[in-house]
Amino acid sequence: MALAKVVIAAAWADGHLANEEVNSLKNLLAELGQTGGHGEMALTMEDWAELDIYLYSPVGTAERRRLVAELAAVMETPEERNMALRALDRLMAADRVHTEEERKVAEEVRAALSRADAGLLSGLGALLRRSIGLPPRGAHGPNREEFLEEFLHNRVYYAVRVRLGKSPAEGLGVPAIEARKLALAGGIMATVARVNDRVDDVEREKMVQALMQGWELDRTRAEIVAEAAITESDGNLDTYILTYEFSQITSVEERLRFLDALFAVAAADGPITSEESAEISRLTTSIRLESRNFAEAKRRALGE
Repeated sequence: MALAKVVIAAAWADGHLANEEVNSLKNLLAELGQTGGHGEMALTMEDWAELDIYLYSPVGTAERRRLVAELAAVMETPEERNMALRALDRLMAADRVHTEEERKVAEEVRAALSRADAGLLSGLGALLRRSIGLPPRGAHGPNREEFLEEFLHNRVYYAVRVRLGKSPAEGLGVPAIEARKLALAGGIMATVARVNDRVDDVEREKMVQALMQGWELDRTRAEIVAEAAITESDGNLDTYILTYEFSQITSVEERLRFLDALFAVAAADGPITSEESAEISRLTTSIRLESRNFAEAKRRALGE
């Protein structure tokens, strides 16, 4: 895992990873996991979830150097060091367009790993530090894994954190529990807006208005949450997790009011379609409300 994180960090050197580069990188990591230790290093689903947080957004210099230091600290034999260097070579030899930044970073990583003492004493020292709960020597710098739980369970909340560069609660000017609620609400609204495979400007505006009215956000902050939700809804959101978490931290009254917001988003670009109605019906059940609550909210949306 330490090696996989360094490989990802090196690939982020120019601050950009296209979708095809991400797929290429995942294939490389899968191959390393299968062949690096004759199958014993195969990555699990939990491992991939942890690596996804590094694939999500660029890895800066300080964080990259922390990851390299951690890798150097856990290398216990020359063979492990050589495997790490071969992985770096494979990344640079992959069918990708390499920038000058990527080449410089690859050399920086290679130099750091080559300098690392991979002898027995170094390995024993690293093992001792891990056994008493100390971080590897020199492993200082940002660590996004501190936010792994929110990345896995409230992806919009994490996306807002990345956009703001700080805690969503601090950046949005609301209590932490409310920041989590509105991030979940944004993600659920985005799934309704994306039923027809795209999010129109009028749907986006309805989402912004709902966030402004429901949580008293100013427009700029509401737009940040809406954009994060819309972006994440394009393939990354697990609606089961969204709705489960939302139902756990909201009251029945809050969820009943939220149904009106879902129908407002659905009606923003024209008459509510059968597909949108079916999606909201499914979401109603998922947020622990009853079918009668769905029927009442639909009648209100239709002006009946």
